[in-house]
Amino acid sequence: MHDFAANARAATQAIRGLFPETPLQRNDHLSARYGAEIWLKREDLTPVRSYKLRGAFNAMRKVRAVRPDQQHFVCASAGNHAQGVAFACRHFGVQGTIFMPVTTPQQKIDKTRTFGGTNVAVELTGDYFDQTLAAAQTFCRERGAHFLAPFDDADVIEGQASVAVEMLEQLGRAPDLVVLPVGGGGLASGVTGYLCEVAPSVGFRFVEPLGGASLKAALEHGGPVKLPRINSFVDGAAVARIGDLTYRRLDWVKPAQVLLAPEDRICITMLEMLNVEGIVLEPAGALSVDVLPGLAGLIRGKTVVCVTSGGNFDFERLPEVKERAQRYAGLKKYFILRMPQRPGALREFLSMLGPEDDISRFEYLKKSARNFGSVLIGIETKRAENFAAFTGRMDAADFTYRDITEDEALAEFLI
Repeated sequence: MHDFAANARAATQAIRGLFPETPLQRNDHLSARYGAEIWLKREDLTPVRSYKLRGAFNAMRKVRAVRPDQQHFVCASAGNHAQGVAFACRHFGVQGTIFMPVTTPQQKIDKTRTFGGTNVAVELTGDYFDQTLAAAQTFCRERGAHFLAPFDDADVIEGQASVAVEMLEQLGRAPDLVVLPVGGGGLASGVTGYLCEVAPSVGFRFVEPLGGASLKAALEHGGPVKLPRINSFVDGAAVARIGDLTYRRLDWVKPAQVLLAPEDRICITMLEMLNVEGIVLEPAGALSVDVLPGLAGLIRGKTVVCVTSGGNFDFERLPEVKERAQRYAGLKKYFILRMPQRPGALREFLSMLGPEDDISRFEYLKKSARNFGSVLIGIETKRAENFAAFTGRMDAADFTYRDITEDEALAEFLI
């Protein structure tokens, strides 16, 4: 580890042959809001729109330095790592085989093929990632190819450390705090490894999605553990188990330094960055910005760098992101309403809506009795407090209803 900083600088220099440094931009909007110097390290602006290219390139470079005859590289990934490996394969002129789950969105498959060109073949196998990974590793053993891990690899970590090398050079000084998203831990291991060596005064906060907090779980258990289930919405950081190597490099982190971001709240951050700043971030790329409100007291007057780790966002997901954001902000709710089957009942119900309320969904489910019918109704409003007045009017009129907005099982099935 004592050569880590020197190796990270060498990796950064080598990466310059692939793409220029990503911008470190002071964000006036966020700086004014928090009374701090908020800088964004724009990893969403690499050629593949994520930092993953750095680690893939460096690992491939190091392998070929030792084994120049190695002409075949393999990875298993449904996202940014696949695209980084594909881009690096084309750069080095080597063969790449990218294993992706059958369920991978076509957009990601197409982008991987575009970045790799004729150097890359995509193999779709397995409904779940564990099956895809097993197939990739079996393929490697049979073909003598080299498997490129997405995060649990010393050369990958070293490549991700180039983010920190650039950050210090661009800022010209050490920031007070760096906020890092965490998935498998490769980026966090690389950035902290470099900064702890050359700028030990820097503080850190780490951010995981609430439904994929594998680092926090490992720190609390004293070692990596597999989460029983994960929420895959933040697909760039929803990892069920932190890497063994990355955990060893992050085991000094205190659990309180790891912040958890609810998936629906991340959607609010993504929309704000898009609408206010014109910055397109994927869910994992918005993690570091999402937790700033909770750090407001800590960061006032300080210099803070947030790493926006990726911008591979499919705009077909935008309606889902807006829906999640509205629900988290309390501006949209879903109810199952027991509607009396009598003339005027619907008109009576509609009269309960306030001037800022709007029906976004109205669907009869089935009659539970001859005189009543069940209705699924979605309502949007402009201020969250409007719902208290609305439900109060329904209570006063003796309408029977159930709020299913937070009922995950029912909402998933019906909405």
